[in-house]
Amino acid sequence: MSIKLTTLCENTAGKSGFFAEWGLSILVETEEITVLFDTGKSSILLANADKMGIDLKKIDKIVLSHGHHDHTGGLRAVLKRVGEMEIVAHPAVWEKKYTKRPYEKKKAFAGIPFAREELEALGGSFTLTAQPFTLSDNMITTGEVAMTTEYESVERNLLLKKGNKLTQDSLADDLSIVVKTDVGLVIILGCAHRGAINTIHHAQRITGEKRVYAVVGGTHLYPASEERVERTIRELIELDVRKVGFSHCSGFYASMRVAQVLGDRFFLNNAGTQISLP
Repeated sequence: MSIKLTTLCENTAGKSGFFAEWGLSILVETEEITVLFDTGKSSILLANADKMGIDLKKIDKIVLSHGHHDHTGGLRAVLKRVGEMEIVAHPAVWEKKYTKRPYEKKKAFAGIPFAREELEALGGSFTLTAQPFTLSDNMITTGEVAMTTEYESVERNLLLKKGNKLTQDSLADDLSIVVKTDVGLVIILGCAHRGAINTIHHAQRITGEKRVYAVVGGTHLYPASEERVERTIRELIELDVRKVGFSHCSGFYASMRVAQVLGDRFFLNNAGTQISLP
């Protein structure tokens, strides 16, 4: 099975004339199904799609990696264009999410910037499940990712508001897309808040496939310790991943280190990038 990945929104633009913003949106196409994975922070994915001649009305489903605004902010604009559409996500995607960094005086709302009722009125139909969800015969979501490594953790500045109290957000809603191919798994990450390696191991468990051909998307190695970056690299080597495309929250330091070690197996997956796998 061949897979075509088109990155419609990312922090950087790889080609002249494309728009970039802090966020991520990747169009995932196989012979079986076309899925829009995340929608970026605003409507710029529509402009980038138009520039590439991509008709988003051909998508079969939308999958949300988690409920942060930089992955869901384009959802209203997409629904206005495509109409009725199933949206697959974890139930925690609608929790009241905030960020509070040490250098910031106030907390900032970081959740989905629209009311669920508004999106449903535009044709959005939400399928919410913590379990892996079958998108097609060879494509599934991870569902809620088990945290098993000792060196990966969710950032402490990511918070949930429950009543009048703020608690740390475990990002239970963080999920990815997994495609089974003849040469191994292709794993598309949104942010991998619960850990890129945790996500890979989880994908192996739920599919029964140990081979990992490609990992593409946000790895949340920014900010991350040097130890976490190096252990992630060692694991990618041990898994013999053939293609690694970093996006969004991966950071320049981690991208540089992975590029140094993996060489031509690595690529920057930015806005305007199209790649066919395997």
